[in-house]
Amino acid sequence: MLMSERRIGRPLLAVTGALEAATGLGLLLAPSMIVEFLLGAALGTPAGATLGRVTGIALLAIGVACWLARDDAASRAGKGLVTALLLYNIGVVAVLAMAGVGLRSVGLAFWPVVLAHAGLTGWCVVCLAMRA
Repeated sequence: MLMSERRIGRPLLAVTGALEAATGLGLLLAPSMIVEFLLGAALGTPAGATLGRVTGIALLAIGVACWLARDDAASRAGKGLVTALLLYNIGVVAVLAMAGVGLRSVGLAFWPVVLAHAGLTGWCVVCLAMRA
């Protein structure tokens, strides 16, 4: 393990772990409030709230996996996790950017979330490039 890999990978996994776990808990406990803060519209049905909670559980799982792997970022498993995070962050940026263009209004957190995921995408790329 190179010290530079550990120095850049550990914080990525720690930051991602904390942010995604917090977002996941928020979606699990108050899905309509979180979605309204992000998209500017509340979840309108019990099915929507259920889907919001399932998404919350998924984000909580991502957060826990990142947090627990933060001291092992330079391993093959850590590289796999960072690669999965790269795919996740690219997907989030793409889906939200398309929604932002199509929606007439968005929530207060919308563009900051898009920018945060774009930044995390770049961080993942740097971590993976350092391993090449």
